[in-house]
Amino acid sequence: MADRVTGERLTDALVAVLAGVAATAGSFALAGWSRDTFVVAPIDARIVQLTPGPIVAFAIEEFGAAGHILHITLALAVVVGGLGLATVAALAVGHRAGGPPLALALSGLFVFAGLYLPTGALQPAILGTLSAMAVVGVYAAALDPRMRSDTDGYMPDDAARRQTLGLALGTVAYAGVGAALGSRRESVAPTEPLDSAQRRAAEDRLSEAAARSFESERLGGMVTPNAEFYETDIATFDPDVEPSTWELQVTGSVDQAVSMDYYDLTGMEPEHRFVTLRCVGEELNGHKLDNALWTGVPIAEFLDRAGPSPECGCVKVYAADDYYQVFPLEVMETAFLAYGMNGRRLPTSHGKPARLLVPGHWGEINVKWVTEIELIDEQQQGYWEERGWHGTGPVNTVAKLYDEGITVRDDGTVQLVGHAYAGLRGIDRVEVSTDGGDTWDDAELSEPLPDEDVWRMYRYEFQGDDRHEVVVRATDGTGALQPREAASPYPNGASGWVSKTVDV
Repeated sequence: MADRVTGERLTDALVAVLAGVAATAGSFALAGWSRDTFVVAPIDARIVQLTPGPIVAFAIEEFGAAGHILHITLALAVVVGGLGLATVAALAVGHRAGGPPLALALSGLFVFAGLYLPTGALQPAILGTLSAMAVVGVYAAALDPRMRSDTDGYMPDDAARRQTLGLALGTVAYAGVGAALGSRRESVAPTEPLDSAQRRAAEDRLSEAAARSFESERLGGMVTPNAEFYETDIATFDPDVEPSTWELQVTGSVDQAVSMDYYDLTGMEPEHRFVTLRCVGEELNGHKLDNALWTGVPIAEFLDRAGPSPECGCVKVYAADDYYQVFPLEVMETAFLAYGMNGRRLPTSHGKPARLLVPGHWGEINVKWVTEIELIDEQQQGYWEERGWHGTGPVNTVAKLYDEGITVRDDGTVQLVGHAYAGLRGIDRVEVSTDGGDTWDDAELSEPLPDEDVWRMYRYEFQGDDRHEVVVRATDGTGALQPREAASPYPNGASGWVSKTVDV
């Protein structure tokens, strides 16, 4: 008897987990990766917020972008577990009184509350609730002898196991369908083009960049396509801010608070700037260095309208995803508020409707989904600085050498094509060594793009024989050589010379 009771309780627990999985899958099927409507999103945001800085730094260094998988998995486990506990409670009441109808009703009520209250999204909550109720209903009506009216309480073990397995497989299949439906949208969905005049101006500049790019079979040129531009955010779920409701406010130590909406922003005389961004958390030869043509307006004049107080020395910039960053006010003199990217409206994953671009600095202060700029009298720490990073200063010089930029031809010649970047200091020289750093030769540099904060491409060919240890290094526009000493990304950004073994 005791074994039977234990087995029934374990089956209840399994069904409760399946109900939680089905409910989460139903929510995701309609909500997708939406910060506002997918039930996992607020839990994930809370986990990210509460994770201690040293753990964040360890995850970034050890796992890179895959670190997001850790906290989203934990968030999923919390949601599925919570919905599962609600289902267990409903089943327990159903066992004691009321039978299947009561168990079904209570499970629906509890699961709906768990899905709806965190987000306020009705349709995903309804579908998730119905999904969980389907699991509970099948179990209560067909599998659980304690709640069946047509049985004396006995069900052969083999039959029960087969039916439970069938329910589990059906739930997993449903979860797969929900995942496919929720993921149907691209992470960087194509956006509308800019208006005709802006688009023509952007296309002219993009054509200019293409003409200055070095050709390579697998490596991109001087401009990174929107869908390939790196993304780094504090959470998995991007805010979806509609341009019609967006507003940027300037507050704090000012003579008067001022604001602009999206139509004010896009109605100003636009500029088209090439700006390169590099993530402070990337590995030395990582792939979080990209360049795009951004369309927007300088922000200094807008700040001047507010009348900063003489004591103001810093700005604190807030974003719609609860991110914030702090840096000196003087940096804003060259800052840029962008609403376009490579001739199209800014994609959601890159800050739609508007993002801040601060030339020459690490990517972390180029705040996406910007909503407020607060002028403050005293230095404070930004989001990543509170977690131990020091990424508000100028970027480190780097010359990259990706596998995609190495071409070994049939005749034994080797072509190297890559990018080098030093922020506002610019790139003056790139050198290549094919013998591990014993001797050096200058690489050919592409013509610079007509903006300050941009990378350059380099190209170098040599006749290979057997194995070569290839090393690249850059010299910036001030004459400073890229430091040789290797340093990990945390806390000041990676540095060192990139090297690769090339077999001919």
